[in-house]
Amino acid sequence: MHSAIRIGLIGEFNERQKAHHAILNSLTSAGGYGIWVPTDSAVEGNSLADFDGIWCVPGMPYRSADGAIRAIHYARTRGIPFLGTSAGFQYALIEFARNVLGLAEADHQKTNPKAAVPLIAPLVHGLLGLKARVRFTPGSTLRKAYGAAESTEEYYCSFGLNERYRRLLEGHGLMVTAVDDQDEVRAVELDGHPFYVATLFQPELQAGSALVNAFLSACGRLRRGATKAAG
Repeated sequence: MHSAIRIGLIGEFNERQKAHHAILNSLTSAGGYGIWVPTDSAVEGNSLADFDGIWCVPGMPYRSADGAIRAIHYARTRGIPFLGTSAGFQYALIEFARNVLGLAEADHQKTNPKAAVPLIAPLVHGLLGLKARVRFTPGSTLRKAYGAAESTEEYYCSFGLNERYRRLLEGHGLMVTAVDDQDEVRAVELDGHPFYVATLFQPELQAGSALVNAFLSACGRLRRGATKAAG
């Protein structure tokens, strides 16, 4: 067990949440294991320092949105491999908007309907339990992980990026790397980071997920590099 890749799962485990069971299974299949870190205990110190990677999982409203944002900030600024899916994608965008772009009032309309900067807003067409095609940007981590230009992915969400803020987010190192057939943002990555991918879709719901495997591989590389440096 000690040789397995340790992933901090940011969120509150829900026995009835299909994705939560799928995440644990996908990590085990890829040679890792997940440890749940409730959002209200996610701090940038000891609670996150021992993980090889951080996964901000589906399942909002989180007990502490600020805790989720702190964990994402930790992964982004410390170069820790990061994966965010569904709500994890949404809060990765909020963290970036607040801490990189200076949009302190960027927020999620589900929990703050009167947000001054409604970065995450209801989708025109909800994606609860739907599967749809996404197209990957050439050269992206997603494209390399899947070894293909596109994939059909599953969603369980009704909120996503408010498209009027898309141009503000693009640039500054954040790249849109997956869009749907309507050219709406479905995944982002951070340039120059060892591994930083956030997807509105939920790759964990596919057996043997190529993206989860790529995430664990990045975590393994980070661990080996740290071990070599310490030795």
